[in-house]
Amino acid sequence: MNHLYRVFAVVLLIGVSSGCHTLDKTLVHREWMVDGVAREALVHLPPAGATNAAPVIFAFHGHGGSMERSAEMFNYQALWPEAIVVYMQGLHSPGKLSDSQGKKPGWQFAVGEEGDRDLKFFDAALASLEHEYRVDERRIYASGHSNGGAFTYLLWAARGDRFAAFVISGSAAPDLLTQLKPKPLLAVTGRNDPFVKPSMQRETIDAVRKINECGEGQTGERFCTIYPSKIGATVETYIFRGTHNFLPGAQPVAVKFMKDHPKP
Repeated sequence: MNHLYRVFAVVLLIGVSSGCHTLDKTLVHREWMVDGVAREALVHLPPAGATNAAPVIFAFHGHGGSMERSAEMFNYQALWPEAIVVYMQGLHSPGKLSDSQGKKPGWQFAVGEEGDRDLKFFDAALASLEHEYRVDERRIYASGHSNGGAFTYLLWAARGDRFAAFVISGSAAPDLLTQLKPKPLLAVTGRNDPFVKPSMQRETIDAVRKINECGEGQTGERFCTIYPSKIGATVETYIFRGTHNFLPGAQPVAVKFMKDHPKP
Protein backbone atom coordinates (compact mmCIF):
# COMPACT_ATOMS: atom_id res chain seq x y z
CA MET A 1 0.00 0.00 0.00
CA ASN A 2 1.23 3.52 -0.77
CA HIS A 3 3.08 4.94 2.24
CA LEU A 4 0.75 7.97 2.31
CA TYR A 5 -2.10 5.63 3.13
CA ARG A 6 -0.25 3.60 5.75
CA VAL A 7 -1.63 3.71 9.26
CA PHE A 8 1.22 4.75 11.51
CA ALA A 9 -0.14 3.96 14.94
CA VAL A 10 -3.23 3.17 16.90
CA VAL A 11 -3.24 3.93 20.59
CA LEU A 12 -5.61 3.21 23.45
CA LEU A 13 -9.11 4.55 23.87
CA ILE A 14 -8.94 8.00 25.39
CA GLY A 15 -11.16 10.05 27.63
CA VAL A 16 -9.58 13.47 27.41
CA SER A 17 -11.18 16.23 29.43
CA SER A 18 -11.89 19.56 27.75
CA GLY A 19 -13.35 22.18 30.03
CA CYS A 20 -16.14 20.60 32.06
CA HIS A 21 -16.82 17.84 29.51
CA THR A 22 -15.30 14.41 29.03
CA LEU A 23 -14.89 13.01 25.56
CA ASP A 24 -16.90 10.02 24.49
CA LYS A 25 -14.78 7.02 25.39
CA THR A 26 -15.77 5.25 22.18
CA LEU A 27 -13.39 7.58 20.33
CA VAL A 28 -10.05 6.07 19.34
CA HIS A 29 -6.93 8.13 18.66
CA ARG A 30 -5.42 7.35 15.25
CA GLU A 31 -2.34 8.57 13.40
CA TRP A 32 -1.37 8.47 9.73
CA MET A 33 2.01 9.37 8.26
CA VAL A 34 1.47 11.89 5.44
CA ASP A 35 4.58 13.21 3.69
CA GLY A 36 6.60 12.33 6.78
CA VAL A 37 4.26 14.13 9.20
CA ALA A 38 2.10 12.31 11.75
CA ARG A 39 -1.53 13.41 11.28
CA GLU A 40 -4.09 12.77 14.01
CA ALA A 41 -7.80 12.13 14.34
CA LEU A 42 -10.29 10.85 16.88
CA VAL A 43 -12.32 8.07 15.31
CA HIS A 44 -15.58 6.42 16.31
CA LEU A 45 -15.64 2.85 15.02
CA PRO A 46 -18.99 1.03 15.22
CA PRO A 47 -18.61 -2.55 16.50
CA ALA A 48 -20.05 -3.98 13.28
CA GLY A 49 -17.91 -1.78 11.03
CA ALA A 50 -15.69 -4.65 9.94
CA THR A 51 -18.62 -6.78 8.73
CA ASN A 52 -21.46 -4.36 7.88
CA ALA A 53 -21.17 -1.51 5.38
CA ALA A 54 -20.86 1.65 7.49
CA PRO A 55 -21.41 5.32 6.60
CA VAL A 56 -18.41 7.60 7.16
CA ILE A 57 -18.48 11.21 8.40
CA PHE A 58 -15.34 13.36 8.26
CA ALA A 59 -15.55 16.37 10.59
CA PHE A 60 -13.31 19.44 10.69
CA HIS A 61 -12.81 22.01 13.48
CA GLY A 62 -12.45 25.75 12.94
CA HIS A 63 -9.20 27.72 13.00
CA GLY A 64 -7.64 27.42 16.45
CA GLY A 65 -9.85 24.46 17.29
CA SER A 66 -9.07 20.84 17.95
CA MET A 67 -10.31 17.35 17.22
CA GLU A 68 -11.45 17.07 20.85
CA ARG A 69 -13.60 20.19 20.68
CA SER A 70 -14.91 19.13 17.28
CA ALA A 71 -16.05 15.80 18.72
CA GLU A 72 -17.88 17.61 21.51
CA MET A 73 -19.42 20.20 19.18
CA PHE A 74 -20.76 17.84 16.51
CA ASN A 75 -21.29 14.72 18.67
CA TYR A 76 -22.22 12.70 15.58
CA GLN A 77 -21.06 9.43 17.13
CA ALA A 78 -23.85 9.63 19.73
CA LEU A 79 -26.56 10.43 17.18
CA TRP A 80 -25.44 7.98 14.48
CA PRO A 81 -23.51 5.24 16.32
CA GLU A 82 -23.63 2.96 13.26
CA ALA A 83 -21.40 5.43 11.35
CA ILE A 84 -17.63 5.71 11.33
CA VAL A 85 -16.93 9.27 12.45
CA VAL A 86 -13.50 10.85 11.92
CA TYR A 87 -12.70 14.07 13.82
CA MET A 88 -9.54 15.28 12.10
CA GLN A 89 -6.86 17.52 13.61
CA GLY A 90 -5.44 20.42 11.63
CA LEU A 91 -1.86 21.72 11.69
CA HIS A 92 -0.63 25.23 12.41
CA SER A 93 -1.45 27.45 9.44
CA PRO A 94 -2.26 31.12 8.72
CA GLY A 95 -5.90 32.09 9.06
CA LYS A 96 -7.78 34.48 6.80
CA LEU A 97 -9.69 36.27 9.55
CA SER A 98 -7.06 36.08 12.31
CA ASP A 99 -3.73 34.48 13.21
CA SER A 100 -1.90 35.60 10.09
CA GLN A 101 1.34 34.15 11.50
CA GLY A 102 -0.14 30.66 11.68
CA LYS A 103 0.35 29.95 15.37
CA LYS A 104 -2.90 27.98 15.62
CA PRO A 105 -4.17 24.82 13.88
CA GLY A 106 -6.31 25.07 10.79
CA TRP A 107 -6.79 23.90 7.21
CA GLN A 108 -5.70 24.83 3.71
CA PHE A 109 -8.07 27.07 1.74
CA ALA A 110 -7.14 26.21 -1.85
CA VAL A 111 -5.68 23.42 -3.95
CA GLY A 112 -1.88 23.61 -3.81
CA GLU A 113 -1.65 25.48 -0.51
CA GLU A 114 0.61 23.97 2.16
CA GLY A 115 1.65 21.24 -0.26
CA ASP A 116 -1.95 19.97 -0.25
CA ARG A 117 -1.18 18.44 3.14
CA ASP A 118 -4.82 18.38 4.25
CA LEU A 119 -6.20 16.92 1.02
CA LYS A 120 -3.53 14.22 1.32
CA PHE A 121 -4.54 13.66 4.95
CA PHE A 122 -8.13 13.06 3.87
CA ASP A 123 -6.97 10.71 1.11
CA ALA A 124 -4.84 8.73 3.56
CA ALA A 125 -7.56 8.44 6.19
CA LEU A 126 -10.26 7.35 3.75
CA ALA A 127 -7.99 4.85 2.01
CA SER A 128 -7.03 3.21 5.30
CA LEU A 129 -10.66 3.01 6.45
CA GLU A 130 -11.63 1.41 3.14
CA HIS A 131 -8.81 -1.11 3.63
CA GLU A 132 -9.70 -1.98 7.22
CA TYR A 133 -13.50 -1.71 7.30
CA ARG A 134 -16.56 -2.09 5.09
CA VAL A 135 -17.20 1.49 4.02
CA ASP A 136 -20.57 2.29 2.48
CA GLU A 137 -19.36 4.15 -0.62
CA ARG A 138 -22.81 5.71 -1.07
CA ARG A 139 -22.70 7.31 2.38
CA ILE A 140 -19.48 9.30 2.78
CA TYR A 141 -20.00 12.80 4.20
CA ALA A 142 -17.98 15.84 5.27
CA SER A 143 -18.92 18.38 7.92
CA GLY A 144 -16.95 21.44 8.98
CA HIS A 145 -17.24 24.64 10.98
CA SER A 146 -15.68 28.02 10.06
CA ASN A 147 -12.19 27.29 8.60
CA GLY A 148 -13.19 23.62 8.76
CA GLY A 149 -16.24 24.55 6.70
CA ALA A 150 -14.01 26.29 4.17
CA PHE A 151 -11.95 23.11 3.94
CA THR A 152 -15.15 21.11 3.50
CA TYR A 153 -15.98 23.32 0.51
CA LEU A 154 -12.47 22.60 -0.78
CA LEU A 155 -13.06 18.86 -0.41
CA TRP A 156 -16.28 19.34 -2.36
CA ALA A 157 -14.33 21.09 -5.12
CA ALA A 158 -11.33 18.74 -5.18
CA ARG A 159 -12.77 15.38 -4.06
CA GLY A 160 -16.49 15.88 -4.60
CA ASP A 161 -17.09 12.56 -6.32
CA ARG A 162 -16.28 10.71 -3.09
CA PHE A 163 -19.06 12.38 -1.11
CA ALA A 164 -22.82 11.99 -0.82
CA ALA A 165 -23.55 15.33 0.91
CA PHE A 166 -22.06 18.11 3.03
CA VAL A 167 -22.90 19.88 6.31
CA ILE A 168 -21.16 23.27 6.59
CA SER A 169 -21.38 25.77 9.44
CA GLY A 170 -20.31 29.41 9.71
CA SER A 171 -18.43 29.46 6.42
CA ALA A 172 -18.39 30.75 2.84
CA ALA A 173 -16.44 29.82 -0.28
CA PRO A 174 -16.68 32.53 -2.94
CA ASP A 175 -13.45 31.42 -4.67
CA LEU A 176 -14.53 27.79 -5.07
CA LEU A 177 -18.04 28.12 -6.46
CA THR A 178 -17.08 27.54 -10.09
CA GLN A 179 -15.46 24.24 -9.06
CA LEU A 180 -18.48 22.75 -7.28
CA LYS A 181 -20.64 20.06 -8.84
CA PRO A 182 -24.21 19.46 -7.59
CA LYS A 183 -24.30 17.86 -4.14
CA PRO A 184 -26.79 18.16 -1.25
CA LEU A 185 -25.84 20.82 1.31
CA LEU A 186 -27.03 21.67 4.81
CA ALA A 187 -25.76 25.15 5.71
CA VAL A 188 -25.84 26.26 9.37
CA THR A 189 -25.67 30.02 9.97
CA GLY A 190 -25.87 32.31 13.00
CA ARG A 191 -27.81 35.48 12.17
CA ASN A 192 -25.31 37.58 14.18
CA ASP A 193 -22.07 35.90 13.12
CA PRO A 194 -19.39 38.63 13.55
CA PHE A 195 -16.62 36.72 11.75
CA VAL A 196 -18.08 35.21 8.59
CA LYS A 197 -20.85 37.67 7.80
CA PRO A 198 -24.27 36.08 7.21
CA SER A 199 -24.48 38.00 3.92
CA MET A 200 -21.29 36.24 2.73
CA GLN A 201 -22.68 32.89 3.78
CA ARG A 202 -25.96 33.66 2.02
CA GLU A 203 -24.15 34.51 -1.23
CA THR A 204 -22.44 31.11 -1.18
CA ILE A 205 -25.69 29.31 -0.33
CA ASP A 206 -27.57 31.10 -3.12
CA ALA A 207 -24.83 30.16 -5.58
CA VAL A 208 -25.03 26.52 -4.50
CA ARG A 209 -28.81 26.62 -4.94
CA LYS A 210 -28.27 27.62 -8.58
CA ILE A 211 -25.64 24.91 -9.08
CA ASN A 212 -28.03 22.36 -7.55
CA GLU A 213 -31.02 23.60 -9.60
CA CYS A 214 -33.11 24.27 -6.50
CA GLY A 215 -36.55 25.81 -6.41
CA GLU A 216 -38.19 28.13 -3.90
CA GLY A 217 -37.73 27.52 -0.20
CA GLN A 218 -40.19 25.53 1.87
CA THR A 219 -40.52 25.85 5.63
CA GLY A 220 -39.07 22.85 7.42
CA GLU A 221 -38.48 22.10 11.09
CA ARG A 222 -37.54 24.92 13.47
CA PHE A 223 -34.88 27.23 11.95
CA CYS A 224 -34.90 25.17 8.72
CA THR A 225 -35.75 26.09 5.14
CA ILE A 226 -35.63 23.39 2.46
CA TYR A 227 -34.89 24.13 -1.19
CA PRO A 228 -35.90 21.07 -3.26
CA SER A 229 -33.73 20.27 -6.25
CA LYS A 230 -34.74 19.04 -9.71
CA ILE A 231 -31.67 16.80 -9.71
CA GLY A 232 -31.85 15.47 -6.15
CA ALA A 233 -29.26 17.87 -4.70
CA THR A 234 -31.35 19.49 -1.97
CA VAL A 235 -30.11 22.57 -0.16
CA GLU A 236 -31.30 23.07 3.42
CA THR A 237 -30.52 26.02 5.66
CA TYR A 238 -30.53 26.12 9.45
CA ILE A 239 -30.45 29.80 10.40
CA PHE A 240 -30.62 30.61 14.10
CA ARG A 241 -30.39 33.67 16.34
CA GLY A 242 -26.78 33.19 17.32
CA THR A 243 -23.20 34.12 16.49
CA HIS A 244 -20.24 32.13 15.17
CA ASN A 245 -20.97 28.71 16.59
CA PHE A 246 -22.51 25.37 15.73
CA LEU A 247 -25.76 25.29 17.71
CA PRO A 248 -26.31 21.96 19.54
CA GLY A 249 -29.85 21.92 18.14
CA ALA A 250 -28.34 21.56 14.66
CA GLN A 251 -26.76 18.20 15.53
CA PRO A 252 -29.86 16.01 15.00
CA VAL A 253 -30.82 18.07 11.93
CA ALA A 254 -27.37 17.43 10.45
CA VAL A 255 -27.53 13.69 11.11
CA LYS A 256 -31.04 13.42 9.64
CA PHE A 257 -29.90 15.38 6.58
CA MET A 258 -26.99 13.02 6.02
CA LYS A 259 -29.16 9.92 6.52
CA ASP A 260 -31.68 11.30 4.02
CA HIS A 261 -29.05 11.97 1.35
CA PRO A 262 -27.02 8.99 0.24
CA LYS A 263 -25.60 8.96 -3.26
CA PRO A 264 -28.24 8.02 -5.85
